[in-house]
Amino acid sequence: MSELHFPQDTIAAISTAVSESGIGIIRISGPDAIAAADLIFRSPGGKKRLADAATHTIHYGFIYDRKGAVIDEVLVSVMRAPRTYTAEDTVEIHCHGGILAMKAVLDAVLHCDMSQDADAVFHCEKGRDKGGKIHVRAAQPGEFTKRAFLNGRIDLSRAEAVMDLIEAKNEFALKNSVGQIRGNLYRIIRDLRARILERIAHIEASLDDPENLDFTPQIDSFRKELGEWKEDIRHLIRTSEDGRLAAEGIRTVIVGKPNAGKSSLLNLLLGEERAIVTEIAGTTRDLLTETIHLQGITLLVTDTAGIRETRDLVERIGVERAKQSIREADLLLWIVDSSVELDENDRRIASLLAGHRAIILLNKTDLEAVTGEEEVRSLLRAADEAGSAADDDHGGLHSILPFSAREGTGYEELIRVLKDLFFHGKLSWNDEVVITNARHRELLERSLESLERVSDSLNQEMSEDFFSIDLMSAYEALGRIIGEEVGEDLVNEIFSRFCMGK
Repeated sequence: MSELHFPQDTIAAISTAVSESGIGIIRISGPDAIAAADLIFRSPGGKKRLADAATHTIHYGFIYDRKGAVIDEVLVSVMRAPRTYTAEDTVEIHCHGGILAMKAVLDAVLHCDMSQDADAVFHCEKGRDKGGKIHVRAAQPGEFTKRAFLNGRIDLSRAEAVMDLIEAKNEFALKNSVGQIRGNLYRIIRDLRARILERIAHIEASLDDPENLDFTPQIDSFRKELGEWKEDIRHLIRTSEDGRLAAEGIRTVIVGKPNAGKSSLLNLLLGEERAIVTEIAGTTRDLLTETIHLQGITLLVTDTAGIRETRDLVERIGVERAKQSIREADLLLWIVDSSVELDENDRRIASLLAGHRAIILLNKTDLEAVTGEEEVRSLLRAADEAGSAADDDHGGLHSILPFSAREGTGYEELIRVLKDLFFHGKLSWNDEVVITNARHRELLERSLESLERVSDSLNQEMSEDFFSIDLMSAYEALGRIIGEEVGEDLVNEIFSRFCMGK
């Protein structure tokens, strides 16, 4: 690790949500953490000092402000380095969860050197600045986890997984982030780098002493190793698309002509009436987006304005926004009104589906059918022949399902098709590492590109000088995933995305 500044001061922040709740936690970390808490904490009778407390113990008492007035009744956890979240001395003050109470306790911590009892602990041996005073400053976003990384308790991939855990929207994201916090990805990258480094060492040795350490006899075994490394990286990259969709949600757009049943479908998926449903065409004029969880699948569903030609300015703007959302979608749900014939509006929609995974729902099966699957497929073929798309671009459009948004007919089949389209029929990866971080994917791709250049050099029978640099580039790219090859700017940028108090 290079060019990194290691912290020497003490920080504090509210670590729970700043809102009304049963409990609020103020976290203090650094060399002055215990002494700072000692300045503002009193146990009943005032005899127990936190400086004398054993590590990983909890103490009951009260927090006092700088004037000596009681702020709150609290429990204080004392945890001594290195077995703490940050690997530093850490104190957590558990107070009542009111907004004013938490802010008052934090203020007392940040101004602990002004406490009436400050002189009593100024002579403690630990945690003093040059002037001999205790100083605590407000933590920056993500600074506690940043310290855990800088102090070597966790690697960078595990630090990023902490934020993924906090932001998890579904069970998959939760389990995957916990697995990465436990080091699942770290171990894979560490072991892969060790194998590459061992080969780099052999190559460098042969370059230094070619007469006694000829690399030529090792070429075949090196080719085999190289193929294994590339396949390991490709496998991780392949997991990234499913991982992103599973963790963040499938960007899903409901499309259809006016009054086809788009809002009814949204309400069915939501399990409640959120969108307005009327017999009047053009009721939905703006985009309505909801996060929906369906049997382990997370959908970011957008209900759009019905796509048709219109003179109404507001509705026309809604139609243009609908077209833009279609271009950005992972999945289109095309609602076809099976109780009426296909028309020009349906043809316009068919022309917009090129290149998208889509599921076509023949809605209103509770009514007499006028339009069926064959009519829809004929319309799609016509769109292809008009030059809108090649057949291969309609990869998911074979999924045409009878459906009734009003009665829920076809709902279970819709879930099954969703799993097949996006997750190969499964939503459980057990302990398999799944890449969900865009930075990790980019670095894996960069490492793979370097290894491909090594393969090209071998195929062209170039000497070790040519491919040793690319081999080292692959090694370094993998190192940046876990924080072995990073500088201060990248570390600061990553942790600035974290929430306050973490």
